[in-house]
Amino acid sequence: MIRDELPPTEALDQPPDAPPGLMARFRNYFLTGLIVAGPVAITMYLTWWFVTWVDNLVRPFVPIAYRPETYLPFGLPGSGLIVAVIALTLLGFLAANLIGRTLVDLGERLLGRMPVVRAIYRGLKQVFETLFSGKGSSFRRVGLVEFPSPGMWSIVLISQSPSVSIAAKLPGQEEHISVFLPCAPNPTTGFFFYVPKSKIVEVDMSTEDAATLIMSAGVVQPGSDPQKRNAALAGMANAARAAHSSELQPSPAKVD
Repeated sequence: MIRDELPPTEALDQPPDAPPGLMARFRNYFLTGLIVAGPVAITMYLTWWFVTWVDNLVRPFVPIAYRPETYLPFGLPGSGLIVAVIALTLLGFLAANLIGRTLVDLGERLLGRMPVVRAIYRGLKQVFETLFSGKGSSFRRVGLVEFPSPGMWSIVLISQSPSVSIAAKLPGQEEHISVFLPCAPNPTTGFFFYVPKSKIVEVDMSTEDAATLIMSAGVVQPGSDPQKRNAALAGMANAARAAHSSELQPSPAKVD
């Protein structure tokens, strides 16, 4: 008895290497345009939002006689940002001198006498000194920890060691390190926790590459060659097409 196992007629009507249709081409062109224009548009929007925000923040402190819109029929975007940069530079120059340091010390002593403002000011000052002084090591190293379960590894940004009071309460005798685990695709949110130093696997990766990897949810791998990545994607597509075409081919007859 001979049984011929043939695929459905609808599958044989379409050849495996048929050219893509109009809708498929339209989709591919649309996605390509979105990939090209999306990052540029978002970057320009965020830049414009930041410049506008700084202008609206600084403009009330600038006298009307010194505003560009007083002499021009339109406002000049970025003028407030320029004023802010010059003012911060002058403030840093004054703070580096003896008179400036004296005024800063008086201001800090005044804020130190306010119960609620004192804690906020000290915390913000430590954060800004750590991030912008260039002397600290916070968030300059990238590591891996087993989270959220054994066998699953997550990227973390390594921070400082815990304070003496917190380290005394942590179990065990091993040194702990504070780490921050960003969430995808928004790396500004995440989890902060202390982990034993031996449980951290440091990775030779910059924080910028780690942020890109997290925001892209693993799509953009750091250090990967675009040509090799495209070649790998093309190879996967060819393999999928070959597998699909093999499924469409009639199978040999079986003889019982």
